[in-house]
Amino acid sequence: MRIASTLISILALLCAVPAIAASPFDIRPTQKQAGQEQQLAKLANPAADEQPLAEPPQQYDYSANLKSDVFGANLFTGAFARAGATQFNPDYAVAVGDKIQIRLWGAFDFDSKLTVDPKGNIFLPHVGPVPLLGVRNQDLQRMVEAAVAKTFRSNVSSYASLAAAQPVRIFVSGFVNRPGLYSGTSMDSLLHYLDQAGGIDADRGSFLNVQVKRGQSVRASANLYDFLLNGVMPQIQLSDGDVIFVAPRQRSVKVNGLAANAKRFEFSDQSRSVADLIKITKPSAAATHVRVIRNTGSIKNIEYYPLADAASVALQNGDELEFTADKKPGSITVRVEGEHSSAQEYVLPYGSRMSELLRQIQYTDHSDQASLQLFRQSIKVRQKQMLDTSLRSLEAAALTARSGTSDEAVLRKQEAELILQWVERARKIEPSGQVVIAQASSRDQLLLENGDVLRIPTKDGLVLVSGEVLFPNAVAFDQTLQLDDYINRAGGYTQNTDAARIIVARRDGSFKEASSETGIFGSAKSTIAIQSGDEILVLPKIDVKSRQIWKDMTQVIYQIAVSAKVVLGL
Repeated sequence: MRIASTLISILALLCAVPAIAASPFDIRPTQKQAGQEQQLAKLANPAADEQPLAEPPQQYDYSANLKSDVFGANLFTGAFARAGATQFNPDYAVAVGDKIQIRLWGAFDFDSKLTVDPKGNIFLPHVGPVPLLGVRNQDLQRMVEAAVAKTFRSNVSSYASLAAAQPVRIFVSGFVNRPGLYSGTSMDSLLHYLDQAGGIDADRGSFLNVQVKRGQSVRASANLYDFLLNGVMPQIQLSDGDVIFVAPRQRSVKVNGLAANAKRFEFSDQSRSVADLIKITKPSAAATHVRVIRNTGSIKNIEYYPLADAASVALQNGDELEFTADKKPGSITVRVEGEHSSAQEYVLPYGSRMSELLRQIQYTDHSDQASLQLFRQSIKVRQKQMLDTSLRSLEAAALTARSGTSDEAVLRKQEAELILQWVERARKIEPSGQVVIAQASSRDQLLLENGDVLRIPTKDGLVLVSGEVLFPNAVAFDQTLQLDDYINRAGGYTQNTDAARIIVARRDGSFKEASSETGIFGSAKSTIAIQSGDEILVLPKIDVKSRQIWKDMTQVIYQIAVSAKVVLGL
């Protein structure tokens, strides 16, 4: 009895305690087992799962395409290689591997994505296989409705749409930067696969002949110039294993000059003229002629034609074309500044002379008509060129100066460094480009140039003193004062003054030089009559050991003072 009572107590406790572990006889799967079964189910039936994400395109350096002078090379920069949403056109033909979204409702409900099997069918419950291979996208709904109607006579509606295109692998070969096998979908464009392959080889590949091959046959071809110039890209449906082949480049010409598309262009083996090339190069409105450089080996022949004859000029492989503007200007523009009451801009016929401009100017009581100033851009350029030549000569003299001892060598090195620093400052000086015309007897017959500036000074009654004086300033003109008096009123000379060289710049652009061999101010300087509007330039003293450098620097300082009215100290 005691043993039976004990067994009953143990059984009662077992019934009261909740089960912690699953019974070995429990046939329900654990959470881990359920997850494994789901994975096995996905592996057994991958079509039942969502479409896997497309692999990202391989990285490629597209910098060479951006720098290339070949027209169309900058089309491939990686933008087309990125995967995007597939847009199906109505003429898309259903292929093996495409996913079709099927929905049935009413007496029978069904909603699922079905994959077109290798036989070209999808299998609908209670309906059976429905052949869809090659059916156009716009006919897909009609085909599914007809198949459903054979089984369900009424009370069942259907809806069919293309959900995902077939994943394909396409071979890209020929003259591309990185031939290979690339993944995508059957609806991706040629540019998607070409971009993944690094683009067309700009030096060898053709932009006019890109072929899509299936086996030995060419299914389609594309001309990328149509896309670049007209935005036309053919919709080519690709299949797994297709080959995109880039043919070798055909003839080419290089275009320079006044053209919107100054690039290297490809043209077919058929005869082409310059007029055909004009349609794609887009010359600017200013272009009037074309220069054709024929590639005849070591000797290049140059031909020159007006654009009106472009249709009769045949292109040859390797030609170089330059569009130029070759026409005489019909008019010029001259600006009048300073003290006057007339217009500031004048448009004159090409070949006009100074007298024609002067007749249109209305002076005021304060205009200094005797000191007209003309500034011309071409003269400014020539003055700058002469100054640069003198500076290069000075550099060479400073760097090649000889030394007799080591101490002298150290001194010359320090001296050369200071001179080179001064040369860099001098290169930044911009000449004024002034032409001296006030005292010219043939002033009225002077031809005007486009961009000329005529300045009419004002009678302000001032004399400017600048350069190596203590207080560069403007001094009121006084007929009783001489050169020394004006310099003294500006504080006198500095310690760096070259007393032997003083330049008086007249308002009309002419110059007078006051010099003294002794360096002591005497009658030589005082005999220069100072006029209202003059500028007195006191040049700096040059203290170098080499006589050659001293001469070169003196010349450069004088040129700067004359051409720019600037005293550049050491």
